[in-house]
Parts: sequence; C-alpha cells; structure tokens
Amino acid sequence: MILRAALIATLVAVTACTEAGAPADDPVHYSRIVTLAPHLAELAYAAGAGDRLVGVSAYSDYPAEAASLPVVSDAFTVDREQLALLEPDLLLAWESGMPASTISNLRAAGFRVEVIRTRGLDDIAAALRRIGRLAGTEAPGDAAASQFADQIARLRDAHAGKRRLSVFFQVSEQPLYTINADHYISELLDLCGGNNVFAGLDEFAPNVDVEAVIARRPEVILASAAQTDFDTWRRWVTLPAVETNSFYTMPADEIGRPTPRVVIAAEAVCAALDDARQRMPAS
Repeated sequence: MILRAALIATLVAVTACTEAGAPADDPVHYSRIVTLAPHLAELAYAAGAGDRLVGVSAYSDYPAEAASLPVVSDAFTVDREQLALLEPDLLLAWESGMPASTISNLRAAGFRVEVIRTRGLDDIAAALRRIGRLAGTEAPGDAAASQFADQIARLRDAHAGKRRLSVFFQVSEQPLYTINADHYISELLDLCGGNNVFAGLDEFAPNVDVEAVIARRPEVILASAAQTDFDTWRRWVTLPAVETNSFYTMPADEIGRPTPRVVIAAEAVCAALDDARQRMPAS
C-alpha cells in the first residue's frame, strides 16, 4: 500500500514550485549530489552521474545501486540532520513535487538547489542534459538524451496515421484522478494514436468523477499496474471500452516515473492501443 501511494503521489503531483527553470550553466562540476525524488536519482544514473550521488529520497530503487544510498527525504519532508552529515554540494529537487517553501528553506540554510522540470517528454531529455552538465558528465548525459528522443520519435513515426482512439487514463480510483494534456502520459497517448478524453482540463492531474468519464465515452481505459481495478467501469455496459473489453494495465514504475524508462511505458501504451483497434468494429 505504501508503494502504491508513492506511485499515485508521483503521478498526481501538481506544480508547487515557483522557482523553476534552469539557470545559466554553472562552471562548477558538482561531485556530492543528493536527489530529492526517486526519478531524479534514476535520471542522474542515466546521465552518467551515479557515482556522484551521496544521498537519495525514499523509494529510490532504480537502478539497484540507488537503493543502497542514504535516504534523506520523502515526498513531504527532508531530514536536515542527515543532509548536513552528507555534506552535499548540490541538491536536485523536483519542480512538480516539492513545495517552493521547502526549496526556499533549503537554500536559506546554505544548500545549492537545482530545480528539475519533468512534466513533458522534452523535459526528460533536457533534464538528462542538465544533470550531465552539473555533474561534469556531459557526454553520457547528452548521449542518453539523444537516445531517448530518438526512441520516442521512432515510436511516434511508427504509429502515425493509425486510427485515433479516445482514451481515459486512470491514475487512481478512489479518489478518481487522471491527467491533462500537459502531462507526459498524455503525450504517450498522443504518440500512440490516442486522444486523452480529459486533455482540455486546466489542472495538471485533475480529480474527476465517474459521470464525467461516462460522458466522454472512452474507447480505451488504461491504468498503471498499481491501480488495476476496472470493476467500476464494467457495469456501464454501453461504454465503448466495456463493449470491446478494452482495459489495459501499464507497467507501474515505467509509466509513473519521468525517466528514460518511459520508452518502455510508451511501447506498452502503443501495444494496448493496437490491441484495442483490433477489437473495434470496422468503420
């Protein structure tokens, strides 16, 4: 239940930081880095900076090496004493998941904090490049960013022109959360030929009701593997997704963390939508 709650928190986190944005490149290369969100540790390793990490947040478990590092924070608090003992020269904070007040307090305490934005797919590549520059691992950071962008582009090209399907992505059932067009998961739906039925909402990760979902008549319903109960929808027998039994679970970590592993999630989304197309009556 704790891990499931952590995943939901990752998916529905709303922007709380008003100090986002990358400053000019810093000539200093940081060698004692602490990451304050699980996906930031993963991004650091992907950018070739894993050996610069001295501390991480709770649930930092990928790659396996991250799980052996000291834990200094969770989604809500930072252990200042533990942080001081590690003597980091850089903290990486998550723009959408850490309150601006926490970041301000850390800076006031003398810590150098870099805020990393990972809302969209382009942000993931940019984060890899930025972390590489901060850690002095520009080459692997740039290479990882380019590989990620190329993989996403190939998936997009492979699914261009396919029949578009209306899709509801269920982040959690109680309360019922989904995502709008700005979320990277909505971008995954789009590149696979899916139309997010709640793309037009203003809130990044809105709380919706069952009636709103029914009114939008999704042809496909997706959820992460941590949220697999589709019984709420099966009783609505005239719902297009119910008529064709187009319910699919996505790999939880891969779709729940904005890292290069999102490519795995994208492949799963595309495979689900391809299967759903096969179930649709000929138009």
